[in-house]
Amino acid sequence: MKIRDRYITKTLLTYTFVVLLVWLSIYSFFNFLAELNNVGSQSYTVLEAFKYVIFQMPEVAYNQASPIILLGCLLGMGHLATTSQLLIFNISGTSILKVTWLVIKSALFFVITIIVIGELIAPILSNYAENNRSNALGFETTTKSQEGFWIRDGDNFINVENNIDGKLFSGITIIEVDGLNKIKRVVNSENASFDGGSLNMVASEIFTINSSGIFENISLKERNFYNKTVSFDQDLIASLEKEPEDLTSWTIIKQIQFLSDNKLRSGIFEVELYKRLIKPITLIAMIVLAMLFIFASTTRDSTLGRKIFFGVTLGLLFEMLSRLGGAISLGFDISPLLSSIMPSIVVLLISVALLLRKSLR
Repeated sequence: MKIRDRYITKTLLTYTFVVLLVWLSIYSFFNFLAELNNVGSQSYTVLEAFKYVIFQMPEVAYNQASPIILLGCLLGMGHLATTSQLLIFNISGTSILKVTWLVIKSALFFVITIIVIGELIAPILSNYAENNRSNALGFETTTKSQEGFWIRDGDNFINVENNIDGKLFSGITIIEVDGLNKIKRVVNSENASFDGGSLNMVASEIFTINSSGIFENISLKERNFYNKTVSFDQDLIASLEKEPEDLTSWTIIKQIQFLSDNKLRSGIFEVELYKRLIKPITLIAMIVLAMLFIFASTTRDSTLGRKIFFGVTLGLLFEMLSRLGGAISLGFDISPLLSSIMPSIVVLLISVALLLRKSLR
């Protein structure tokens, strides 16, 4: 890599890192002010509030990666443009496409780093922060209780009245149906333990329905112990009380697989997964689009700041419209992958074509 290329890359990464620090500082400041309202309750101290805010930072950086990286790259390019360095680079042989490629590489380096942090580190730190905060405030975290839920597992429809920690269930009803969707067995139990692969029920009542004759015969058996193998795990149970955007990508993939195997709609999870997978493409499309406004002026003039602002606004507006594609796919039964990636591809192709046209002038 030439010294000139290293200088441009260093400038872009420096500005992006500064934007990241400023963004996280602003978030942490206001979040810390909100947490101060709880200081003094039970054993919740200023130190506990500070720790909670700090451990939430990786998740914030992950969720806000696109605007942070976009602003960092644009401010870095704006600095090169307003100090006439970009003009000198162009005159010395560094083409518009070459500079754009350096910007994209710097952005991809940052976004891949943040994705790794967001998928591997942020969930662990966020869970620790929430549990530590709950303990300090006197909330019981060892027995998190959730209201009942329904879940389909193959030919079984399972209802749980109360879920404790995803390991203990109470008020369980399992309805087993045959290939014709007729009920063949109903199992009731007051309590059950869940080990991630099977329901271990105690004091169970098993109602078997035999409809082979003219009349349906219902027989009852009572068992002190009854085991039912299931295909879901504790991660899927825990995800029932969370929104898709709060889940890790691996958990979303497992959700989609489970729902597909049971012939249930998984569109909302597919939209979230594809949105994450195409995040680098969306970011590249926004950067290339915004670069058009940077190269619109490579001299020191009063309109450059407004052009940068307009480029940032347009890029963020495009990201918002891209997210609307997910809602459209759910409402009109369009492929989530197609609705998620098409806006980015269209804008990227148009922006690249315009940059090529400008570079050939």
